[in-house]
Amino acid sequence: MSDRTAAVTRETAETDIEVTLDVDGDGDATVETGVGFFDHMLESFAKHGLFDLTVRCDGDLEIDDHHTVEDVAITLGDALEEALGDKRGIVRFADRKVPLDEAVAGVVVDVSGRPLFEFDGEFSQASVGDMTSHMAKHFARSLATNAGLTLHVSVEGENAHHEIEAMFKSLARALDDATRIDDRRSDVASTKGKL
Repeated sequence: MSDRTAAVTRETAETDIEVTLDVDGDGDATVETGVGFFDHMLESFAKHGLFDLTVRCDGDLEIDDHHTVEDVAITLGDALEEALGDKRGIVRFADRKVPLDEAVAGVVVDVSGRPLFEFDGEFSQASVGDMTSHMAKHFARSLATNAGLTLHVSVEGENAHHEIEAMFKSLARALDDATRIDDRRSDVASTKGKL
């Protein structure tokens, strides 16, 4: 298998970001965004997806968490798209549900090259720590747009911490499944011959 890694930087007037990603990693993560709960979610994403991930972000947190979360998602999406290359041999589709106590989240993903995002549910509290809850949804949308994913996400529960964490874990598990190499396939999983 070829090396499925990427290193991507993004610098704007709002954020300065460095991301490295190894799709075939061990789940190791080093994350520093300045948003504690978001760091925890990215570490969980790496652990449960078995991705090696480093994220460093210097963002305009004096305003709020929006630009930091959004731009990290954009950069991570770019890194995932780059690491997967032509997507030759990947499984492509996956569907995962993950519970966390009373909460459950589901993710259905197609690594299609065609960005689309659908979301069903609501977060039970407006924020968790220093992260605004709706930014979890925005993270998934921005990731899907920049990685070229068709992504359907659902959440339900009573505690936003549990709902968001279940979402990040189910996203990780679904992406791990969808990006695995199918030993029976030597081409791209599409009748078009391209993803």
